[in-house]
Amino acid sequence: MEPVRWGILGTGNIAHAFATALMDTPGAILAAVGSRSGNSAEQFGRQFGSPVSYGSYQQLCDAPGVDIIYIATPHPVHAANATMALEGGKAVLCEKPFAMNLREAEKMVALARQNKLFLMEAMWTRYMPALAQLRRIVALGEIGAPRQLHADFGFYAPVDPAHRVNHRELGGGALLDLGIYPLSIAAAIMGPVTKVSALAEMSETGVDAQTGFNLLHVGGAMSVCSCSLLAKTSNQLTVSGALGQVRMDASFHRSPSLTVTSASGSTRVVPTPYLGNGYVHEAIEATRCVREGLLESAGMPLDETLALMRVLDTIRVQIGLRYPADD
Repeated sequence: MEPVRWGILGTGNIAHAFATALMDTPGAILAAVGSRSGNSAEQFGRQFGSPVSYGSYQQLCDAPGVDIIYIATPHPVHAANATMALEGGKAVLCEKPFAMNLREAEKMVALARQNKLFLMEAMWTRYMPALAQLRRIVALGEIGAPRQLHADFGFYAPVDPAHRVNHRELGGGALLDLGIYPLSIAAAIMGPVTKVSALAEMSETGVDAQTGFNLLHVGGAMSVCSCSLLAKTSNQLTVSGALGQVRMDASFHRSPSLTVTSASGSTRVVPTPYLGNGYVHEAIEATRCVREGLLESAGMPLDETLALMRVLDTIRVQIGLRYPADD
């Protein structure tokens, strides 16, 4: 079968991570890279097999020989860059957060559906083996019906106010960078969110330094989640029911194993090895979808992406976090 030809828009750290993952993705090749600078695109390309290099994002989006474009630029320009790619007739895998707010996300989804093009949020944790294995354990009834989930994601970030994570105009803050992970995986495991309640500690630069939020899900189950740029947290996820609990070990977004603990106290460890750097699994899924002519992935449906953007907007209203895109 002909390989699916990928383009990468942007040449930062996440672009490097995804290009590395493509090297381990069957049936995929990195065909092109686009940057705001021709030199940056060429330097990036030399590290990954010398794909065609373009000195502008528009050139990449208009380029022949590209089936799908991975959007790897800063948060505030995701919507504009994804729109450019869709208007160029390309399928799109857009890095999280999918957009800065629900309004932007709705326009992206409407354009993809109008043009009958594949579009997917790059929530790579949705495709990791640990989540699939956890779902199997829950479905088998080993812990009983899941009633409560705890998840945290935090690290100590640079304090430089000009750094991206602290910069309001660059979409900084703990919620969009880190909180989106526990939010998304909680919804994947516990079901759609019906209510959210959030609190935050705001930084001097006007973004959230750390945020905690409780979620109610369809059926009444609860998730307790937090994210922080001020503290290195456990970065674990635990799902509990009447018969026990299952925990994603180490860091839940890249968990190498699960620990299942019964109500009696007995435990077992379930290995959940993953391919490459972890991003391989979402690359495999997006490649499959493009090859099969699908318009979205069942693992991260567009309607769910929109629903979670709505939750993020609600959290931001509650903690008083606004971005220029909201004006």
